Amino acid sequence: MTATTRRVVSARRAISPDAVDAEVLLRWYAATARDLPWRHAGVTAWQILMSEIMLQQTPVVRVEPIWREWVARWPVPSAMAASSQAEVLRAWGKLGYPRRALRLHECARVLATDHGDEVPADVDVLLGLPGIGAYTARAVACFAYGQRVPVVDTNVRRVVARAVHGLADAGNPSSRDLPETEALLPESVHRAATFSAALMELGATVCTARNPDCARCPLPSCAWITAGRPASETVRRTQKYEGTDRQARGRLLDVLRDSSGPVERVRLDLAWTRDPGQRDRALDSLLMDGLIEQTEDGLFALAGEGGSPG
Repeated sequence: MTATTRRVVSARRAISPDAVDAEVLLRWYAATARDLPWRHAGVTAWQILMSEIMLQQTPVVRVEPIWREWVARWPVPSAMAASSQAEVLRAWGKLGYPRRALRLHECARVLATDHGDEVPADVDVLLGLPGIGAYTARAVACFAYGQRVPVVDTNVRRVVARAVHGLADAGNPSSRDLPETEALLPESVHRAATFSAALMELGATVCTARNPDCARCPLPSCAWITAGRPASETVRRTQKYEGTDRQARGRLLDVLRDSSGPVERVRLDLAWTRDPGQRDRALDSLLMDGLIEQTEDGLFALAGEGGSPG
C-alpha cells in the first residue's frame, strides 16, 4: 500500500447522516437549481431514462435540444421500438458514444414487449434491461419514482470526498460509494430523492473538479476547507479528440447518417484520409459494435439499413 493510498484509506472512515447538512442543501437547491426540462412535473420515467442515457459523458447544453426532439418523436418506448436502429442513430446526431443510442433502442423494444410500455420502478428489474447500469437504474428509481436510493455519479463522489473526507477528489470508484452516499440520505423518502438531486447539482455547478466555487457553496462545513484545501494527488490527463479513433469513427458515421442508404467504400475512405490504418480500425470497430453493417455486395450502411438499395 502506497503512502497516498494509506492517506486516502485513513480519511475514508464511516460517516454519520449529518455529515452533510440536508436542510441547508435542500433550501439551496430549491432556490438555485437549474431549470432542466427533465425535472419538470409530468415528465415520465421513460423520458427521464432517455435523459439519463444522453447525459452520460455529455454536457447538458448539448443534450437538451436533442432530448426535446426525442420526447416529441418517441414519447413512449413502443414509439421508439417501432423505428429502425438507423433512425435512432441519425436522431442521436453528435451526442457521442452512439452505442448508447443502440442500447436505448434495444431497451425500448424490451419495455414495449415485456413491461407494458412502462419503465419499471424496481432497481433490480431496471438492472436487467439492456444498457441500464447501476447508476442509471438508481437514477431512474430516484428521479422518476422518488425512491430513497443512493444515486452516485462523478459529481456526487467528488462532493462526498471533499465535504466529508477532506479529499480533493474521490479517486477511483469504490464499493464504499453507495453505502456512504446512502448514509447521508434523509430518512424521509421524498426528502431523500430531492437530496440526491441537490447533491448532484452541487457537484455539477459549484463543487466542480477543476475550479470549485467555494464562496458559493451552501454547506456550513467542509472537511476539505478545514484541512486547508489539500491538492489532489491524482494526475489528470486531458483527453484530446482531434485525430483520435473516436473522431475517425465519427467522420465515418457522419457519411452514413447523411446518406439515405448504403454507400460504397470509397465514400468512407474520403471521409478520413489522414491515416488509412486508423480509418480501417475505425471501420472495423463500428462493424464490431453493430453500429454499421456491410451488405452482400460490399456496401456499408447504418445498422438495420444493409438491405436497402444503394
